[in-house]
Amino acid sequence: MVQSNTPTRRTVIAKRSATAPVDTDEITELARATGHEIVAERTQVGPEDPGTHFGAGTVTELARTVADRNAERVVVDGELTPSQHHALASSMPDETTVIDRYRLVLERFEDGAGTRRAQLQVELATLRYELPRVIEAADEGLLNRQTETGSPVYDVRDRIDRLERKLSACQDPAAEFRKRRREAGFDLVTIAGYTNAGKSTLLHRLADDLSYSPPARSRSPDRSPETPATDRSDDAPTATIADRLFETLETTTRRATIGGRPVLATDTVGFVDDLPHELVESFSATLSEAAAADVVVLVVDASDPPARFRERLTLSLDVLDAQGVDDDRIVTALNKVDLLGVRERARRCSVARSILPASASDLVPISVRTGRHLEPLRTTILDRLPAERAVFRLPNCDDAMSLVSQAYDRTSVDTVDYDGDTVTLVCRGRPSVIEQLRATAEEL
Repeated sequence: MVQSNTPTRRTVIAKRSATAPVDTDEITELARATGHEIVAERTQVGPEDPGTHFGAGTVTELARTVADRNAERVVVDGELTPSQHHALASSMPDETTVIDRYRLVLERFEDGAGTRRAQLQVELATLRYELPRVIEAADEGLLNRQTETGSPVYDVRDRIDRLERKLSACQDPAAEFRKRRREAGFDLVTIAGYTNAGKSTLLHRLADDLSYSPPARSRSPDRSPETPATDRSDDAPTATIADRLFETLETTTRRATIGGRPVLATDTVGFVDDLPHELVESFSATLSEAAAADVVVLVVDASDPPARFRERLTLSLDVLDAQGVDDDRIVTALNKVDLLGVRERARRCSVARSILPASASDLVPISVRTGRHLEPLRTTILDRLPAERAVFRLPNCDDAMSLVSQAYDRTSVDTVDYDGDTVTLVCRGRPSVIEQLRATAEEL
């Protein structure tokens, strides 16, 4: 589990919305996951103020709350322009740090970056975000006088240039790993979707070397009371996955066996609501996992409120389309259906079918927490993988046994029959793997 590396900070959450109610659940969860102790909230219903994002009265109340609660930080759930950030920070008590939603997301990335490459990516994204804010806060006259000797702005720009050069020269070990595995004949399955939809948990369910322990059930506000969920899992779990935002900040790949067929399943960084693409430009390589995959499992939280459910499914499909993922490679998994009653579950499926392209119509309602419908999901994935059926009649010898062993490792073996001096092997797999086995069989 990813743990925050930063000390707990006393924080006030601030959010504005054009309409009531003002929901602060997600930003609060993200802030807590990033090491913030939430000591108060301030919300405003109304239009955005171009100067400080909030109205003057809300800014005054926010500053008073920060002082009264001895808070160190203000987290604004929204995007602050550089001028709004500077104006709002200037209105708070001295030594108060003001960050918006996007800077908070980057903090979460900082906590979760486990490799040197990921750390450089996080630092680059953060500096690109901070640069216009440093410029806004700087004295322009001072900048002009320090052009030759340097200034905070020039220091940031110089650091960005150096990071870009380092990253361009930094080999991506995951890319080389995927290349070798592809050459070895493994099918590639990518798990994509919004953060907190259940992608990491699904990887644990599918992987050969991981196990899963369900967390305590939580009730969705949209769950209909008409039919209680009665799903149960017969698993004997040994590992726990937390329901946390941004649990996966780098791609994670595990071997899985689906219908007897070996695949590599990769969990990617989750999509994020309202996050400008320029802030996560450095992480675009994680989405390219989807473009290289044979099958993309798009995990969607079926328990989201209807409007959010529709919006996130639509945007997820747009992201995959922008990455060059063909519709016929997409399998959509509606997760957390155990939190919905029968009628609401049917409504979500109907909405999803109305949004999905005809060639991406595979839709499987699942619950990774309970294990519901995971077998139908595996079957659907298997049906989408490229496959060729082959029959090999081999002499009963050590080399034939070696080929049979390769088939078990790299294909789905239907039957192996021994009849005196002959071994008959029937298997299904990627065309390239079948071709390699044929070449080996011809030499026997």
